[in-house]
Amino acid sequence: MSGDVDEARWMQTFSFIRGFLCNFVVTMKKIDNATVQRILDAADIVEVVGDFVSLKRRGANYVGLCPFHNDRSPSFYVSKAKGMCKCFSCGEGGSPVSFLMKLEQMSYSEALRYLARKYNIEIEEREMTAQEQQAETDRENMLALNDFVMRYFEKNLVATPDGRDIGLSYFRYRGISDQMIERFHLGYALEERDALFKHSVERGYSEKYLLETGLCSRTDDGKVYDRFRGRVIYPVLSLSGKVVAFGGRTLKKEKTLAKYVNSPESTIYQKRKELYGLYQSKQAISKAQKCILVEGYMDVISMHQAGVCNVVASSGTALTVEQVRLIKRFTNNVTLIYDSDAAGIKASLRGIELLLQDGMDIKVLLLPKGEDPDSFAQTHSSTEVEEYIAANETDFISFMAATLMGEAANDPSKRARVITQVVKTIALIPNEITRNVYVQECSRILFMDEEVLQREVGKYFNEYSLKSREDKLRAESLTVDAAQPQVSGTTGVPAGGTAVPVAPQDASQGAPETVPLEVRHAKFLRPYELAVVKLVARYGNLAFAEGVDDDGNTMPVTVIEYIQSDLYADGISFINADIEKFMTTALTLSRETWTEDLARHRERLEEGRRQEFAAGVASIREKATDVGSITAMERVLQETVDANYNRGVEEFSARYLAKLMCSSPDDVVRNLATELVVERHILSKVHTKYAKVDSEQDLLGELVPRALHELKDAILWTRLDDARRELRECAGDYDRAIGLMARMKEIETSRSELAKLIGDRVIVPRK
Repeated sequence: MSGDVDEARWMQTFSFIRGFLCNFVVTMKKIDNATVQRILDAADIVEVVGDFVSLKRRGANYVGLCPFHNDRSPSFYVSKAKGMCKCFSCGEGGSPVSFLMKLEQMSYSEALRYLARKYNIEIEEREMTAQEQQAETDRENMLALNDFVMRYFEKNLVATPDGRDIGLSYFRYRGISDQMIERFHLGYALEERDALFKHSVERGYSEKYLLETGLCSRTDDGKVYDRFRGRVIYPVLSLSGKVVAFGGRTLKKEKTLAKYVNSPESTIYQKRKELYGLYQSKQAISKAQKCILVEGYMDVISMHQAGVCNVVASSGTALTVEQVRLIKRFTNNVTLIYDSDAAGIKASLRGIELLLQDGMDIKVLLLPKGEDPDSFAQTHSSTEVEEYIAANETDFISFMAATLMGEAANDPSKRARVITQVVKTIALIPNEITRNVYVQECSRILFMDEEVLQREVGKYFNEYSLKSREDKLRAESLTVDAAQPQVSGTTGVPAGGTAVPVAPQDASQGAPETVPLEVRHAKFLRPYELAVVKLVARYGNLAFAEGVDDDGNTMPVTVIEYIQSDLYADGISFINADIEKFMTTALTLSRETWTEDLARHRERLEEGRRQEFAAGVASIREKATDVGSITAMERVLQETVDANYNRGVEEFSARYLAKLMCSSPDDVVRNLATELVVERHILSKVHTKYAKVDSEQDLLGELVPRALHELKDAILWTRLDDARRELRECAGDYDRAIGLMARMKEIETSRSELAKLIGDRVIVPRK
């Protein structure tokens, strides 16, 4: 009970502090993240430092007299490749932004404006109004509430009698595995009228946000009740993994009850901008270069369980412009799955038209009679599902023409309407070659003269072109607004789990001393925590390993994903506040801005690859004397430009977090990032000339697991130390002493296992 009170008080204090800070920055200028990224991409550390320091080339780096202290011999090094500077005498340095802030005593926004002027980047600034600040505060509070409620529903499913007997039994009946329940955060809302409301308010969450998110409603007589009571719960996650809404399905047979109840539109949830399952599917979609579109929650979950993970759902509504743009971030290829009754295609035509207008390649798949994606996936293996899709999907235009023409039979007026409908649909396709190919195919299917179809398509295409310009601009404006990532610098638990104390204590045994364990062990654990986050800072978004998801599919795992997953699996969070804040910020950036920034960088690299190849081909054909030589040289050229492209992606991935964190507006994050990223020493020319030196990046496969193992060993040592302290204080309590000794033995056994993994030594930390 006291724990609940403490948690509620903490939430109230946290809300007050957050509100105070938001009010404090009302007059700050607002610069959108896309502009910040353009500034950081354009800023050349050598050019920026060179405006203030005379630099000379020394190998791959530049060197000059340090501007931060009275430097008599050059000790200030600038790395163009890393975008960082560092004085090896006084220790000052950092990114272009932090360099300007320190040297010229600029604020973060002033440093950005300076760089924007230097590189002719247009930047729009305006003061955030009190209303905007309140809106942002409301948004953050609603997202925090939704995350709390999702975990409450999850706990209900497995930890309450009704949850197990009703909700969990239903998912078992539908064939859903524990892995899928966890992956999609499925839950259960208790039947009690206001169970969620009471639970949330007791823990400090505001009634205002419970009502605004639609989790609760108020009757005319002022009583509050839960919207989703007595239902299994499907949380809806945004592209960045934020919980924005819920869907609830009743398991009762009463006809007066709606089968599904969904969250209403709110500040954080606009149905037209979300696709169910996209957060869980985005990597698979990108890897497969195909998005499979189904209708409902269970269709998505069952397909994922069958190993087909590039699946999302429109949740029973026609596609919108915003949803199409979400898909297009990852692929241009969409397969629509329908059951054996194709009548639903007509109702979905508007959404399909949007896909065509955006240049998407659409295919349609009809399942066997009596099957839907859920049932088909439940009764077939992943290989069978994938093979069926590959063998039976067909392009949408041909499918539409054949299906509608079959309905028209021999009725001339119906045939004319079908042809007109098909022609109008083809006219939506922006690519001329693709339009012509479909005209040829439909001419064959519809038994119509190709020239006649071509003229009609051209007529409608011109009409659409005039009308769509304004619509397209409006849609793009909405997409830009929706895509602005909101990066929070708030400390907290790494996304995905609740913090577990590093050294948990049995409350019944009492604390060994009045000093909190986190305070007592923070200094000791700091170097181990720093060793882990240093790898995050330097290589966070670099592809590190091939992971295997719950369904056996392989996917790339970045350094930060590997570390976060490993720590979360063992219930570990950092107890040093600045390191925890650093890790939370890094995770936020990786989840909210990384995908878009990488896509933009790939586009730049792709353009560079095309230009490099074209220039190389021109040069080869000027010099080569025979066809065989041209072919061989072009093959070598292709390999070279591909290698340059891949190296560009790798370098961008490795430096991504370092660049952003070292240029963070948060002093704690920026200073710690600079400390972690900048090398303290540089190898001498003699050493690098006569010896092959494996870089830190080359050794990541060894360094990352080792840093994690050593941190865990240090944590175990603190737990052993705590147990020893308790043992000294429990004189006369025989049972307690026996329990403590058993705990100590378990800890020592765990440390021995870790020692085998670490390899060359058993760590015996010393305070």
